[in-house]
Order: sequence, then structure tokens, then C-alpha cells
Amino acid sequence: MDPQAKKVALRAINYGLYVLTAIDGDDVGAAGVNWLTQVSFEPPLIAAAVKTDSDTHRIIQTTGRFAVNVLAEDQLDIAKAFFRTVTLEGDQIGGHRFEPGPETGAPLLVELPYWFEAKVTDKVERGDHTVFVAEVVNAGVRDEKAVPLLLRSTGMNYGG
Repeated sequence: MDPQAKKVALRAINYGLYVLTAIDGDDVGAAGVNWLTQVSFEPPLIAAAVKTDSDTHRIIQTTGRFAVNVLAEDQLDIAKAFFRTVTLEGDQIGGHRFEPGPETGAPLLVELPYWFEAKVTDKVERGDHTVFVAEVVNAGVRDEKAVPLLLRSTGMNYGG
């Protein structure tokens, strides 16, 4: 296989950008992710790939719960805050205010327009990411007019 062709072809897959969060007591994880998709209507299932060496992965493995916070197209600055290790300070994570999700307790970033909470039903552990299949158990909309942020529009790449 031509490595350059593989990289270019795989980067042609369209992705959004999200902040995936999880909590276990005082242990909180938050990570910028883009490998996420809906995989079933009934029940409502999503699949999210999470890097295995991250705190967020460790917490999801323990609790089986997480939340997905959807970034708006003008929130790249918020996304960048979650591409590195973040700290919890009061009601802020990575410098952004959150509230606990009603079903999972996972942080819901109050600045972001959409969110949903999920409980893991299955997982595939291969490579450097685990794919968690999870049932959506709650969802919210703060700004239904917001256009979600797409990885391609940022000029960044994650994949290939």
C-alpha cells in the first residue's frame, strides 16, 4: 500500500469535533475527539473512538459512562483547550464552565450548543484507540441554530 495515498484517502472521511467528558468521583477526564458517529436509531447508539492512553479512556473503562459536547463552528478556541491535559477547578474544566450531566454526571460544557450522555454497551479494543459503542440516554440543545464545527474547516488533520 502506498502510505501517502492511504493517508490522503483516510483523511477524506468527514468528521466533526467534540469534547468527550467522563467522571468518576473527583477524577474527571475531557478530550477533544473527532472519531464519533451514530450507528443505530433504535436504540439510539453512537460509536466513539478514544485513545487508550488517555485519562478519559481510563474513566470510561471504569464507569461505562460519558458525555459528548458538540462544538459550534466558531468554537475552535474551546476545542484547542481540550487537545491537551486539562484540570478541574471548581465548576470549570480546562478553563470552561460545566454542569454535571443528569444521567451520567459527566461534565456538560455550558458554552457548547449541543450535548448528549451515553452509557457503554459494547467495546472493540484494537490498535491505539478503543471504540466504545454506547446508548444515548439523554440529550440537550442550547442553541439549535449553531452549525457544528468540522475538522476539515479547521485546517487540522487527525487520521490517516
